[in-house]
Amino acid sequence: MNAPQKPVFGERLAAEPYAIPAGAQPASTQVGAQPRQQHMAIPSWGRASGLAYWEYHLLCWAYPRDPDRLTGAAYQNRSKLKTLLGPEVFQQTRGKTVIDFGCGYGAQTIELAQNGTKLAVGVDIREEVLNVARAKTRDIPNIQFLTPQECPRELADIVISLDSFEHFENASIALGLMHDLLRPDGVLLASFGPPWRHPLGAHSFSVFVWAHLLLNERALVGWYNKIKNKSISRFEDSSGGLNRMTIAKFEALVRASDFREASITPVPIRKLRLFHNSLTREFTTAVIKCQLTK
Repeated sequence: MNAPQKPVFGERLAAEPYAIPAGAQPASTQVGAQPRQQHMAIPSWGRASGLAYWEYHLLCWAYPRDPDRLTGAAYQNRSKLKTLLGPEVFQQTRGKTVIDFGCGYGAQTIELAQNGTKLAVGVDIREEVLNVARAKTRDIPNIQFLTPQECPRELADIVISLDSFEHFENASIALGLMHDLLRPDGVLLASFGPPWRHPLGAHSFSVFVWAHLLLNERALVGWYNKIKNKSISRFEDSSGGLNRMTIAKFEALVRASDFREASITPVPIRKLRLFHNSLTREFTTAVIKCQLTK
């Protein structure tokens, strides 16, 4: 059996394993981001098809307000960690050093610290959100918040990543960082979604189901700019980033990584579970769960 191809880590140097390339624009979980090119603020209809122009106007007429279909209501009054990783997650993390990768304001990091972890470490590239998280956890002794540059290698028994892999601008580098943060035999627990070909796979651009697969990108971006008062030119430039991650792309990413064991589970959309199979999984998967071992 041939050895898997190793990922290319670009500018990530051995002496600075968590260095973020200069010029990267911080987003919610943009660890490992590359510099972005400057784009025109508004799509240029002169270079777009006439169909895209009319699609844009029809969208603005039919959807004058944001339908806001991905509200996070599924986690209201529920543990996001248990919902995405299973009810046994706190048994897995009990007594361990656990990194919450892309922690944001630290809600899940705090939950880990309060449920038996030896040490819960929130990692994010945005110093401003880390400062907020530190301020509200001063009385919790087993919690820390660090940037990737500050976090020592091989620190963690477990790394957790929630709702991030579809947003990383360079998912290969992000996965490499997670690998480096784990001790030998350490485990990455990740869950993300919806993947790109899900009915709402375009996240904020999902004005209706599969809109991103049926309509021109310029039309959807123009509608997004008008509704949200933004000035972007492509899906990838949206708040938080959007990398068009499919199940197949993620599987290829894992195969090319340094992890030695992998379990990847596409979880079907409940209403479409009867139609979920190897041929339809890209269109009928709600979230992707995985456990990777270093």
